[in-house]
Amino acid sequence: MSKQSGASESGEQDKPTLQDKVDIQFMTDAHGPRRQSLSGFDPKFTDFVDYIIRITHEIWEEKAIGKLYDYYANTVQIHTSDGTIYGREAVMAGTIATLAAYPDRRLYGDEVIWGGDDVAGFYSSHRLTHTGTNRGWSLYGPPTGRKIHYRAIADCLCLRNMVIEEWLVRDELTLIRQLGLDPVVTAKEIARKEAAKGSAAQIAGDVSRGIGQLPPPVIAATAQFDPENFIRRAIHEVWNWRLLNKVRDYFAATITLESASLRRLSGHDDYQAYVLSLLAPFPDLALTVEHFCVVGNAESGYRTATRWRMRGTHTGYGLYGEPSGKRIHILGVSHHLIKDDRIQKEWTLFDEFALLKQIHSPA
Repeated sequence: MSKQSGASESGEQDKPTLQDKVDIQFMTDAHGPRRQSLSGFDPKFTDFVDYIIRITHEIWEEKAIGKLYDYYANTVQIHTSDGTIYGREAVMAGTIATLAAYPDRRLYGDEVIWGGDDVAGFYSSHRLTHTGTNRGWSLYGPPTGRKIHYRAIADCLCLRNMVIEEWLVRDELTLIRQLGLDPVVTAKEIARKEAAKGSAAQIAGDVSRGIGQLPPPVIAATAQFDPENFIRRAIHEVWNWRLLNKVRDYFAATITLESASLRRLSGHDDYQAYVLSLLAPFPDLALTVEHFCVVGNAESGYRTATRWRMRGTHTGYGLYGEPSGKRIHILGVSHHLIKDDRIQKEWTLFDEFALLKQIHSPA
């Protein structure tokens, strides 16, 4: 029960594009009969995917910002790599600020992977493409007039028509670059301001892949193919055990990866190089899976969403310059397409700008 749509890079169009026609058809189809039990949800929603796509459309495309009172709980928590935002009014303020900075902002739904029910709560992982033009002031300064085009993934826990908790990952570093700003200079400045206000992300706890000098624990394979067990083993063995040779066991030879900062890779060698590029700056790096959900089947392919945390210490050289000795703690989400017992495609996002701020924090 996933729906997909593509994206146009500009909201300024003289005549309807193919994407516009797809959007119109989707919104028309959405008003059909209910296809799923949605106790407590507005009758206009046909299923949970419809709910996620349409509330995003109403709030951002139609600019019905006040709909946040209908769709977000007063006590909602929004988790990011920068920390947690508490309460609906904070969400309202952030939405207004973002739309003021990008008045033509559009959010295209690329994929919704979901699980749960209307009793325990639905869980969605919504991969989106953001587009717009920086015509107003933002956190990063005065309007630049530049167009932006980047991805985000929003995981939401929903019950009775309300988002009650959300985990948000944006490709913020791509946005910074598209605005024409220097990422390191900007990270240092924002980190300094956040530290002065006491709002910098608090990083605590050990970075641990094992206990003492013992290796990481083993995740045993299930007798029958299970997509959750498969993904958990792939992440644990490749990232935590550093068994990069296992890439060939879990990933198709034609694997394609889209990751943070517009990385686009293909093949086993590229994937191994990608892992090494993140292990080098953080030799003690560890990934911990927090949540998993899946749609699909063996015949059509499993589409999975995995939320994880990345912890490490910046003691190595590489992507992020001279080692700073700083601890990092980053939220990330990965979507995978599994078919023929191999991962065929991967979409992974983590906030690399938040990572830079943690590295360059004066605290």
